[in-house]
Amino acid sequence: MSNDIALMVKGLTKSYGKVRALQGVNLQVQRGQIFGFLGPNGAGKTTTIRCLLDLIRPDGGMVQVLGINPQADPVTVRAQVGYLPGELSMEDNLKVEGQLRYYSDLRGNKIDWDYVRQLARQLDLDMRRSIKNLSKGNKQKVGVVQALMHRPKLLLMDEPTSGLDPLMQQEVYRLLKEARDDGATVFFSSHIISEVDALADRVAIIRQGVIVEEAEPQQLVSMALRRMQVRFKEAVDPTPLGDVAGVTLLSQSNGVVAYLQVEGEMDGLIKALAAFPVSDFEMERPSLEEIFLKYYKGQEGN
Repeated sequence: MSNDIALMVKGLTKSYGKVRALQGVNLQVQRGQIFGFLGPNGAGKTTTIRCLLDLIRPDGGMVQVLGINPQADPVTVRAQVGYLPGELSMEDNLKVEGQLRYYSDLRGNKIDWDYVRQLARQLDLDMRRSIKNLSKGNKQKVGVVQALMHRPKLLLMDEPTSGLDPLMQQEVYRLLKEARDDGATVFFSSHIISEVDALADRVAIIRQGVIVEEAEPQQLVSMALRRMQVRFKEAVDPTPLGDVAGVTLLSQSNGVVAYLQVEGEMDGLIKALAAFPVSDFEMERPSLEEIFLKYYKGQEGN
């Protein structure tokens, strides 16, 4: 595997009884990227991440993490990875610092505690409090700190901002970007569209165990539907606009305003509009949420 590639997944399959969780997942993540893995609950995100760490064994396919086969050498892989699971197991009777020192012991006590305290301050996490007295959001902060504390080469984060308020979500984004800027690769799963849009350099959408699209977030936006309102200088018949490839005439108002939906490239519509007395137009770009709904529309119950 090239030294430029942090994660390589080919033909990954996994079933739980009759349920096919992964149906041939293919992924390639470059070193130094923040890569968003987008999909609803049950799409296969967590199963993929657990296969990357050899926490579960796939039925088939190939996985390499930082150039290493995790099935052949899981200890070396996990030593270089910061992992935040969807549900982190912690000891209720320990204080936050004690819990973090336990994780440090597992990693051979090679932790910079000044850095740990800095992370805790940034996340407004009181290290003197007992785990049993923490809210879900504060437990999530402990999880984020333990994933980052040893400055890993690769971060695997399963829903990293789950339970956090908007201000803390932004702080986690900042920490992950700082880790990326320091040379780490970040692979995170999410079902929050705005999170992927704000954070990821590249994104893959998974549906029912299959990658249905992979691109930069802005590329996905450009591939999706747009809506346009066109205002004419005088009343016209805008019907011919609906005959342009990829264009649907949604409605019109007295021939003066036309509401259009455009899928794909804009070139054909722009050329068609040249034949009309256009006074103004407004275009609404889709959010990643709309793209997500486009990919999943009608699929939820399948």
